[in-house]
Amino acid sequence: MVEVGIGMGIAIVGCGIAILGSAIGQGMSASAAVGATAEKPETFGKNVVFAVLPETQAIYGLLLGILIMVGMGLI
Repeated sequence: MVEVGIGMGIAIVGCGIAILGSAIGQGMSASAAVGATAEKPETFGKNVVFAVLPETQAIYGLLLGILIMVGMGLI
């Protein structure tokens, strides 16, 4: 049985916040792009770009979460 200290607990919460925050931001931008496309279909190309741009933020959030877990010895 591994004992989890306060430092490891904070690292685990930070990892979750990094990943979840990025996912929420991407979902908000994608839903706005879909709504804008429904109202004006001719803006589809621009809206796809605006929906895909936050994907980099989600990837960085996932990478940060993985790095935190590696640094704490969880992986």
